[in-house]
Formats: sequence, C-alpha cells, structure tokens
Amino acid sequence: MSVEISNRLEKDEKLRRMLLPHCRLKAGDIWSDPAGQHLIGCGDAADLDFVKKIHSKAPSPTLAIQDPPYNLVFGKKLPVSEFIEWCRKWILICHSVLAKNSALYIWLGADQNNHFQPLPQFMSMMSETDFTSRSFITMRNQRGYGTQQNWMATRQELLYYTMGKPKFKVCYTAIPKVLKGYYKEIAGQITENIERSKSPNIRAGNVWIDIQQVFYRMEENVNGCYAQKPIKSIERIVESSSSAGETVTDFFAHSGTTLVACEKLGRRCVTIDLDPIFAEICIRRLERFRATGKTGWQLGHPFEKELRKTNQISDNIQLTSVNRRSSVT
Repeated sequence: MSVEISNRLEKDEKLRRMLLPHCRLKAGDIWSDPAGQHLIGCGDAADLDFVKKIHSKAPSPTLAIQDPPYNLVFGKKLPVSEFIEWCRKWILICHSVLAKNSALYIWLGADQNNHFQPLPQFMSMMSETDFTSRSFITMRNQRGYGTQQNWMATRQELLYYTMGKPKFKVCYTAIPKVLKGYYKEIAGQITENIERSKSPNIRAGNVWIDIQQVFYRMEENVNGCYAQKPIKSIERIVESSSSAGETVTDFFAHSGTTLVACEKLGRRCVTIDLDPIFAEICIRRLERFRATGKTGWQLGHPFEKELRKTNQISDNIQLTSVNRRSSVT
C-alpha cells in the first residue's frame, strides 16, 4: 500500500470516528419518515432478511434505481468475479421485493483501462436472470478524466431492465441537438438544428446530453458523496417508470438523490445504505429540503455544525475523504 493511500485511509478513519456519534441509525435500524412517506434503512443490500423487513412496511416497489459501488472500495479494487457474485445476490433480492410489473435501472461504471470491467460481466450475469433488457443509456458528463494518450472519458452508463409489463411514460427534452447542420428554410430564413431544438415534443433518447453533472458549485452538491447523480437524471427515471403515489426502492442511498427526487415528485421511497454516515446524510438532506427547499449543501456539508463544535478541524473542511463502503469487502 502506498504512503499516500495509507495516509488517506488514516484520515478517513479519523473523520468517520468523529461523524458516527452524530448518526441516528446503526446497522439494522430503520428510520420512518414522520410524514409517513419514506423509509431509510442502515443495512446490507445483500441481506435478504433486512431488505424484506424494510420493504414489508411499504407497498411493493414498481421501480428500483440502483447505484452500487463501482467495484472500488477504499482504493482497493476487488476481483471482478467477487463483485459480480455480490451483485447477483442483491439483484435476486431486488427481484423478490419488486411488484409483478416493474422497472429496474442500474448505474454501473466501466474501467476502460481493464477491458471495461465490470460492465460486460454484469450484463452477462443479468442475462441469466428473469429481467428483460430494455435499453443501454449513456449520460454525458461535462467534465472527464484521462490522459494525452487516450480519449477523454465523459460518460456514465445506465442499464434499463423490466419485469412483466410496467408502465412507461414518454419523456421529452428541450435540447437534444448539439450539432450544427441540416439547414432548413423557415419563414424565409435558413435555420440549423440547434435553432430548431427547442420543441417540447422531442423525445429523450438513450444518450442524455442535457443533464448537468453535479459539481461543488451546484446547490444539490453533497460533499463527500463521490459520483453523485444529478437530481434531474433520477427525476427523468422516476417520471418515466412510475406513477404518483407508487413506491421506488434504492439499495444504495449514498447522497439520497433518489429520496429527494421521490419527495419532489410525490412517490414513496424505500432506501438503504450500509454506512450509517450516508444513511444520516439522507435523513438530513430530506429534512433540509423540507425546511428550506434546498436540494443540497453546495459549498457546505451535512455535518458542518457538529464538526465546527469539535474544534478539531477548520471551518472550511469538506467531507471529500468520506468513501462509500459496500458489503463486498
């Protein structure tokens, strides 16, 4: 292990010890929304008993949105075979709690420097389940990563599956065209694609270019939540594949984006995270949204008051070192 990684892990653990006493949930606990809408659990996505327990308190979900750790936990990359077998467990559990007619969306990364693992292995595993593949969606990031020796990586992969015959509502987008060309004369003027892309009747495709990647200057930003999904992307899924009043489930709560999207759109959310810190972030994010209408913390962070009171760190510290944990470890 490099010195850099060792120092980061030591810093992570110190910060975790400071935050855990401020978390309302511990392993096995379930938080019930005082408003009677949502449930947040601190538990393992691969624990059938816990998942069944929390879902017994709400109607069967018609939609699941899953964003598992991308086979990278505390800087350690696991063997892809172990990751896939773990995914198989929670996929089967997800299947067992979903309604007869339901939709499943899974965000999953692809390591372009290692044969695009674990995406192809995951897709192969899914072919052995009772889910039906429907679409392979790409969401474009505005910022990327890479070197001068490769193409810049600017995409996030989203897999769409169904079970039975779930409802699907066509979604429209105002800005799907980004290329100039296809000139057309309208009212005596020659126009191009971009000028004609503001129609309210243009369907969203399986390449999403109209959603802003979350970064620290955005209101919805939650410090410490790496690879946070934009609320707009989750709202698109929720609106397309569920109806008002129905239940949406998310086994990897992380920053609570699915929870906030469901709150905004009138759905019930059942969400789980193995880590008490992220479970607490979800509760606080919901409470903050209801109290202020704000969807995140922008330049602040969820535990700002508690950390300032300790006088152990500076006021401007951010939770960028808090990593996601998963039952794969």
